[in-house]
Amino acid sequence: MWNHQLKYDIVLGSNSPRRKELLAGLDIPFEVKTMPNVDETYPPALQKEAIPIYLSVKKANAYSRLMTDRTLLITADTIVWLEDRVFNKPADEADAIQMLRALSGKTHEVITGVAVTTKEKQLTFHSVSKVTFAVLEEEEIHYYISKYKPYDKAGAYGVQEWIGYVGVEQLEGSFYNVMGLPVRMLYSYLKQIIF
Repeated sequence: MWNHQLKYDIVLGSNSPRRKELLAGLDIPFEVKTMPNVDETYPPALQKEAIPIYLSVKKANAYSRLMTDRTLLITADTIVWLEDRVFNKPADEADAIQMLRALSGKTHEVITGVAVTTKEKQLTFHSVSKVTFAVLEEEEIHYYISKYKPYDKAGAYGVQEWIGYVGVEQLEGSFYNVMGLPVRMLYSYLKQIIF
């Protein structure tokens, strides 16, 4: 599929091992570049998908000085949204416990915003998946957090980990979006751009 000469050198602007794994699954040649300490604050008036789209663009802007005419940069941000409240990465163990207690027995949305950026243009899009958790016992929450330490994950959980196996009752939409990158949607955009 990707044997043709590509117009761009693809760069994944993320230190997420899940995003690296998912992009690698598309068999597209790419390299990973990470920028330390990118500010991930956003205006408080933003809601739902506007938050991860804003942050994915903000991450892309941080890379602007590293880009050449041949660079195609992929940046992304994922949030969990429940009852008009955003759940980002937990600050500490207590925060992670509170997040999983809040998600227990409820359906929440996982929203990933993606920016695909070249020197000439920028495309942004988002994907929404609905995840329903079973009621989680306190012992299960504490076990998961102590063993898996999900402090780098929105909503304090990784769907591909133990908590996903025992806790997720239903998932509507892209599973890979919940992991952090809606690869089917990204693939469709890349096909239009990189040849």
